[in-house]
Amino acid sequence: MLTTASPLTDSSIDPKLITKLAGLELTTVGELLRYVPRRYIRRGQVSATERPEPDEWITVIGRVEKSQMIAMKRRYGKFLKIVVNDGQNRYEASFFNAKYIQRVLVSGVRVALAGKVKYFNNQIQLSHPDWLVLPDDGMDVHGTSMMAELLADERGGPADDGADGPEALTGTADDVEHFSRAIIPMYPATRDVQTWEIWRAVRQVVADTVPAADPLTGEQRSARGFITSDEAIRHIHLPDTMDQVEQARDRLKFDEALAVQTALAQRRADLGAEVAIGCPHVPGGLEDQLAERLPFELTGGQKTVLSEIGDDLAVDHPMNRLLQGEVGSGKTLVSLLAMLRVVDNGHQCAILAPTEVLAAQHYRTVMTMLGDLARGGELGGADGATRVGLLTGSLGTAAKRQTLLDAVTGDSGIVIGTHALLQGNVEFFDLGMVVVDEQHRFGVEQRDVLRGKGREDRRPHFLVMTATPIPRTVAMTTFGDLDTSVMTELPRGRQPIKTTVVPMSKPAWVDRVWERANEEIDAGRQVYVVCTRIGDEESNKKTPGKKATGKSTRTKAEEKEDDTVSVLQQAQMLETGPLAARRIAVLHGRMHPDDKNDVMDAFTRGDVDVLVATTVIEVGVDVPNATTMAIVNAERFGVSQLHQLRGRVGRGRHAGLCLLMTAAHDLSASMERLKAVEASNDGFELAMVDLQQRREGDILGALQSGGKSSLSFLSLIDDVDVIADARDLSESIVDGDRDLTDHPALADLVRAVLLPSRAEYLEKS
Repeated sequence: MLTTASPLTDSSIDPKLITKLAGLELTTVGELLRYVPRRYIRRGQVSATERPEPDEWITVIGRVEKSQMIAMKRRYGKFLKIVVNDGQNRYEASFFNAKYIQRVLVSGVRVALAGKVKYFNNQIQLSHPDWLVLPDDGMDVHGTSMMAELLADERGGPADDGADGPEALTGTADDVEHFSRAIIPMYPATRDVQTWEIWRAVRQVVADTVPAADPLTGEQRSARGFITSDEAIRHIHLPDTMDQVEQARDRLKFDEALAVQTALAQRRADLGAEVAIGCPHVPGGLEDQLAERLPFELTGGQKTVLSEIGDDLAVDHPMNRLLQGEVGSGKTLVSLLAMLRVVDNGHQCAILAPTEVLAAQHYRTVMTMLGDLARGGELGGADGATRVGLLTGSLGTAAKRQTLLDAVTGDSGIVIGTHALLQGNVEFFDLGMVVVDEQHRFGVEQRDVLRGKGREDRRPHFLVMTATPIPRTVAMTTFGDLDTSVMTELPRGRQPIKTTVVPMSKPAWVDRVWERANEEIDAGRQVYVVCTRIGDEESNKKTPGKKATGKSTRTKAEEKEDDTVSVLQQAQMLETGPLAARRIAVLHGRMHPDDKNDVMDAFTRGDVDVLVATTVIEVGVDVPNATTMAIVNAERFGVSQLHQLRGRVGRGRHAGLCLLMTAAHDLSASMERLKAVEASNDGFELAMVDLQQRREGDILGALQSGGKSSLSFLSLIDDVDVIADARDLSESIVDGDRDLTDHPALADLVRAVLLPSRAEYLEKS
C-alpha cells in the first residue's frame, strides 16, 4: 500500500503518465492527491461561463453540431472542420489528414476536446485538439471504445503519433468512464497531460493509498461539522454528489488555513526570540534637524506612520513592517526620518531599489533633502552629519571601492543600491535597518541576504514599501504575518489622472492617441510612451516584415513577443509618422548607465518631448512637466504595474492622462483588468481587484501572483473567518508544542501543504 509520501514511481500508474505528471511538478502520491479539480461539470451541464483567453489550454465537453471536409486553398488536400456546442459557446476545431476522424466526429456525437484557444473573427477555434468520444444515450462505455477500435482497425493497427488525432485513440476505458460519471471533475491540464489522464492517475492512487492520520481530533471536527481529511480527499476526486464536493472543500480549505497558520505561529515564536537593535528617539539628532528644515508640515498619515515605526524601532525585537502609500504620498520622507533615527543611535541603514534609475533617484532625493547633513567629514558638512553612499552594478571602480569602504568602516550611515548590495563583498560595520522600495520587484531570497548582514547575531529592522499592494503582500498581511502601516491621503499638489482604454484594433482611436500627444507637446508639456520590450533581440529572432528562413530556434514565449510593439519599433514609427517633428528619445535597461542618465537628465530639463521607454521608468522617475502616458500592449502588464506607471504623470500643476493601448479581446480577463484600472485611481482598491481576478497567487512559493498556487481552496477574500479560526487553533497548539512533537499528523499536514522549499521560503519572508 502507498502513503502520501510515496513517490509515484512506486504506484501502478503507467511510467509514461508518471513522466507527464512530473511536468506538473507532481512526483509523490500526496502531491497528486492535492492536485484537485479546477471545476466540476454535471452531465448535460455547460462547460464554462466565460469566454477563454487566447492561448489558454481548455477542455470542452459538448456536442458536434456540424462536421465537414474542406479543401485547402494553398496546397493539395482537405481538412476536417467541426463545430462543437457546449451549451454556452460554439467552438470550431480543425483536423488535418482527417479522413478517418471524419467517420467518428459526425453531427450529434458527444465529444471532449482539449486544445489551445485561438480567435478568428470573434470565433473560438481549436487547431488539431486532442479529442475523445463520450458516452451518450444509447451508447455505453463499451460502444465508445468500439469506435476507437474501429479506427485502429481501419488504419491497420493501433494509433501512432501521426496527425490523425492519435491522442483520442489511446484513451483507456477509465478515460471514457471519467466523462460518463454524473459529476465530472475537470483538472488543470496542459498539452502534455489531459484532464482524463490526471483523473486516471488519481483514481489509481486513491485505491492504493493508506488513509492518513487526521490532524484534527474528533472533538475538533465535530465542533466545526467537518468530515475526516481522508474522506475529504476521496470526495474531492470521486464525488457522487455536489454535497460531497462542498463538504470536501470546507474541510480542505480549513486544512490549508491550519497548515499556513501553524507555520506562521512557529515563525512568530522564533521571531520573539530574535534580537535587534533598539533605537529610541535622540533629541537634537539628524532626525530632528531634518524635521525642523522641512518647508511644510507632515501630513497626519505621515505622523501616524512615523509613530508606529518609532515604536517598533525602540524595542530590541526586529521590526517587520509594510508601508503602503500612493505614489508621491511621502513614503520616501517617512523612511528617511526613520533611518535617521537609526543613524542617530550609531547604526547604519541600507535602501534596496529594483533599478539603477530608481537607486539614482533615491540618492539624489536623499542628498537634496539632507543637504549638509549628508556631508559628514567634508568641508561645509553639518556637525554630526553622516554620509550617503550609492552602489550599483555599473558604478565606476573607484566610486564603488569608496562606497564599499565607507560601508564597512561605518562612515556611511545610509547606503543606497540595487542588487549590487546583495553581493558577498558588501559588508556593513553595523547594519541596523533595511528599507526595500517596491518590494514586489525582489524575491524573498534576495531580500533575506540583506537581513542577514546585521552585526553578530542581531537582525536589522526591516521596512518594505509599496505604492500598490500586490496579491502576495495582501495575502501575507491578511494572514497577520506583517505589521502594516497605511498612508491614504492624496499627495499635496497632485493632479487627477484620467485613464482611457484604447483598442489597438481601431485605427482612428490609435490616431487620436498621437493627436493628443501632439496637443500636449504644443502646450509645452511632455509625453511618455511605454512598451513591453526593447526590440534589440538577437539576429535569429523574427524580424517584423522579413520572411524567416530556416528552422526557428526561438521559444514560444519569444514568438509570442512578436505580437507586441517594441521600444525601438515604436520610436521609429513615431519619428517617421505622427510625431515626426518632435524631439524623441528612447530609454531601456540595456543602455549604458551614462546614456540612461543623459536621457533622463534631458527629459527632466525639457529637452526631450517624447520618451519611449520600457518599464525602467515605472518607479522613481519624477518629471512634473510630463502629463501624458501611452502604454502600448497594456494587457501585458498587471494592475499594480499599470498603476505604478501612470503615477509618473500628473505630478505637477497640470492634470495627467494615461492611455492604455491594448490588443485584448473585449470579453477577456485582460480587458476586465484594464477597465478596472480605467475606473479607479485608488491603489488599494486596485490591489483588491488584482487579488479578486488573479487570486492570491502562490503566497508560499517563488511566485508573486497567478500561476500554480499551493492553496487550492482557501480564499483570502472570502475566508477571513476560516483563517481566524485556524489561527486561534494553531496558536493554542504551537504555544505548548512548538515543534509539533505531540501532533505528528499536523506536522505532516504542514509539510504537505507547504512543501519543504515553500516552508523555507515562508521562513524567510
